[in-house]
Amino acid sequence: MPRRNLGRFTASALLLAVVLSSVVSAKDTPKERTPARTPAAIFIPSEELVYEGEFTRAILRGINIAELRFKARRQSPAAAPAEGAAEGATPAPPPLVLTTEVTSKGFFSKVFGVTFKFHAESQVEPNDFYAMRTTKTDEQGKRVRTSEAIFDQQAKTVEYTERDPNNAQQAPRVITAALEGPTQDIVSAIYFLRTQPLTPGQTFQIAISDSGRVYQVPATVVAEKKKMGSVLGKVEVVRVDVDLFGPGRPVPEGKGKMSIWVTSDDRHVPVKARLSHDMGQLDITLKSIKREGPLVAQR
Repeated sequence: MPRRNLGRFTASALLLAVVLSSVVSAKDTPKERTPARTPAAIFIPSEELVYEGEFTRAILRGINIAELRFKARRQSPAAAPAEGAAEGATPAPPPLVLTTEVTSKGFFSKVFGVTFKFHAESQVEPNDFYAMRTTKTDEQGKRVRTSEAIFDQQAKTVEYTERDPNNAQQAPRVITAALEGPTQDIVSAIYFLRTQPLTPGQTFQIAISDSGRVYQVPATVVAEKKKMGSVLGKVEVVRVDVDLFGPGRPVPEGKGKMSIWVTSDDRHVPVKARLSHDMGQLDITLKSIKREGPLVAQR
């Protein structure tokens, strides 16, 4: 494969893996989506997960190509009541703030001349756990796109606005889509997943909104017979297989598979994700965890 094509594939595949390793948000019915336990018990007051992405089947086998960071924290309560709130009314709880950042590493950028950086931040309603607002910045070489998605749960719509910062004269691209109910975005979905029971044998229809579209993606929870080595030691895990490829799916063409391994304990920590495709296999592996300050595990 030519260097230029491989570089483009790698950047696209890594971003796809990051984005879609976050899409597993279990949906039992369109109208009822209640987390199994309080999200704050798992993520709050703060948590940071750091991953490395590497090819495990291609000419770049064994080469780390990017770092991925996932952070969760509780936003500070507002000092004053929200505008329009009734006097004496109980203020709404501050949202959870979830961020994801992906950056290419030096070796890959030097060899293939490809740099990429992806940053997304999501504000999430903490009790019913649904996305309220998402902002993203996607940089691939000189190409830069910024975007914002506003989720209106009452109107059951999401409005997505994308801009090109390098072309201020270009009108923004605006897309509005209908929502069936409380919906996750590319950042919040993996955290919603961690609040679910994840019983082996379960199948889900995944609902996720990204770039102004809403997708329904099948997923299955599978029990693994062996423990998996990780920064947490040997841990029991379940595997969630996500069917991303095909008509009406996030990747309408080509064949591939996405799997995510999470611990079987109450925290459901994602320790590994794998994206397999005809052009290569990309592994994303947990390297360290921080919770409210001190580092508790690192390889």
